[in-house]
Amino acid sequence: MSTAASDPRPDPLYTPSQRARRDATVWTTVQAVLAPLQFLVFAISLGLVLRYLWTGGGYTAATVSILAKTAILYTIMVTGAIWEKVVFGQYLFAPAFFWEDVVSFVVIALHSAYLYGLIGETLTPVQLMLVALAAYATYALNAAQFLLKLRRARIDGGARASPHGGHPA
Repeated sequence: MSTAASDPRPDPLYTPSQRARRDATVWTTVQAVLAPLQFLVFAISLGLVLRYLWTGGGYTAATVSILAKTAILYTIMVTGAIWEKVVFGQYLFAPAFFWEDVVSFVVIALHSAYLYGLIGETLTPVQLMLVALAAYATYALNAAQFLLKLRRARIDGGARASPHGGHPA
């Protein structure tokens, strides 16, 4: 005999109507394109940042790559919030993606701190790269959250599940 309280399976990620909205909106496709693009830029940028920290060379390339990563992050956050509004009826912190959104905001805060340090010249180049590494470590955690959510959505039966926004941020 199984009761809901003893059933170890979590509630489905999407209700049938949410799944239908997710599958019908262009924002799912936008997220599906931006997420791997952001990861690619992240991987390249991480290499450039580590190269700078290791050798002291390539500061400009590392900086440009961090700026590109930040621009994609902001874009995926805005479009992810729109996606969340279409699917769940609220721009952010829908219960299904609450913790992903929380971590996404930490990722945004760290990228924004990098921009503040760069533009305001309040941090040294090494300090800037260390802030970028902190942002990237948090982004990697956030990306893992979304990949796990994508896997769960697929297990739940969603064909076009989206690890929206940012997100991974």
